[in-house]
Amino acid sequence: MGSIIEAFSGSTALRSAPTPGIGSLRVRPARLDDCAAIRAIQRQAHPGVAPWTLKQLESQRRAFPEGQLVADCEGEVVGAASTLVVTWDHFVLDGTWRQVTGDGYFTTHDDAGRTLFGAELVVNFARHGTGAARALYLSQRRICRRLNLRRLVIAARMPGYSACEETMSPETYAQRVAWGDIDDPNLRFAMTLGFQYCGVIRGYLPEDRESRGNAALFAWLNPLFAPAEPPANVQRPRKCA
Repeated sequence: MGSIIEAFSGSTALRSAPTPGIGSLRVRPARLDDCAAIRAIQRQAHPGVAPWTLKQLESQRRAFPEGQLVADCEGEVVGAASTLVVTWDHFVLDGTWRQVTGDGYFTTHDDAGRTLFGAELVVNFARHGTGAARALYLSQRRICRRLNLRRLVIAARMPGYSACEETMSPETYAQRVAWGDIDDPNLRFAMTLGFQYCGVIRGYLPEDRESRGNAALFAWLNPLFAPAEPPANVQRPRKCA
């Protein structure tokens, strides 16, 4: 897996050292001509769920262009990620994928929000070892820091839950993965990247039959977040002696 060694200030581009037999990886903003590759990777990653439509991809780029990323390995798109900024208090554990993303068109993007929401992140399984998923998550964190957002939130699929649904709730399943009792690579990967498990959103994506429509909610808190100072004419609360 290639390690990130170069960051370009003022952009979302990240470049990795060349990996023997694989090549160098670069994360860059998605372009219109990437749409076909993004849709192909989505079909491969989750066959039972429809990929983004061209109209959705175009709408996402109009709403928040710097949040739409692809991982490019020697000219080939091997991964993609879509994000938007939202006011998370409106959703918490009740927001479905359609509600949070505006049915995939990102009409819910709010520049005044404090949460970067990862609506989608997929990688090409045939190009395993490029480090695309890790690089895309690192790029999302970079966006979070640059925009001074409070957190990065993702809703991870739970594909292993379908084999356990007769014996436990989705909440118990996710908790046991967090405790190390159950191996779910999808959820464990988020934890290895420093995301904190926050709960389960039931009915998040009904089309995801492997997860039985559920998703595990994870959050990464921006350690550099600086709350905006109140205006000078706003009286600050007094501190007790």
